[in-house]
Amino acid sequence: MKPAKSVKPVSKALLRSTVLLAVAAGIAASPVQAGAATHRQPAEGVQYVKLDHPQPVREAARTEAVEFFWYDCGHSQQLEQPLQAWAEKHRADVALRRVPAIWPGSPEEGVQRGHARLYYTLERLGLVERLQTSAFRSVHNDKADLTTEATATEWAVRHGVDAQQFGQAYRSDAVRQSVDDAAAQFVRYGVNELPTVVVQGEYRTSPTKAGGVDAMPEVLDYLVQQEQLRKR
Repeated sequence: MKPAKSVKPVSKALLRSTVLLAVAAGIAASPVQAGAATHRQPAEGVQYVKLDHPQPVREAARTEAVEFFWYDCGHSQQLEQPLQAWAEKHRADVALRRVPAIWPGSPEEGVQRGHARLYYTLERLGLVERLQTSAFRSVHNDKADLTTEATATEWAVRHGVDAQQFGQAYRSDAVRQSVDDAAAQFVRYGVNELPTVVVQGEYRTSPTKAGGVDAMPEVLDYLVQQEQLRKR
């Protein structure tokens, strides 16, 4: 897949429908989900793909896993707790980095930028682990609009965050730059489905590839194991 050309502006409804149908088809066709071969080794081109243009990693000591997510994506929300458990299991050998998805040129880009700003504000304040699940629930389940400083601050205060500290982080140059960089990373990594996880800047998996959201941690285990074998 070509990273830039495969990203086309789509409506939120169409994006959700497309991803939902693709995931359903992937699950139906997956031997792991169907029970034909419950322990089949993940294969390149099937459960994961190699990026056309591998990306540099930010940490040399551990294997890097980069998750692209959107607070208003049901499958991203579904992956959150399994991914947290997976990252905890691999805390010693894997560095998990999250990137809020910004689909450049799409009708939802403004909403996604607002959600990205919320995420990077939480990250700057060291609150991602505590509030990530709540953010998913508020946006996706409760349909809360957290795309402006006012609404995001009100939400944060309800969750015990100091309003002044939140506002300073929200308006900071560092958060603004992180949002812009997230949009660029979305294209560079060739993301065409949410959620997507890229291991060591080179191998990408997603629900339709892995055979469903629940199958993604197993594929990630394999990719991390292969990367560790390559380092030996």
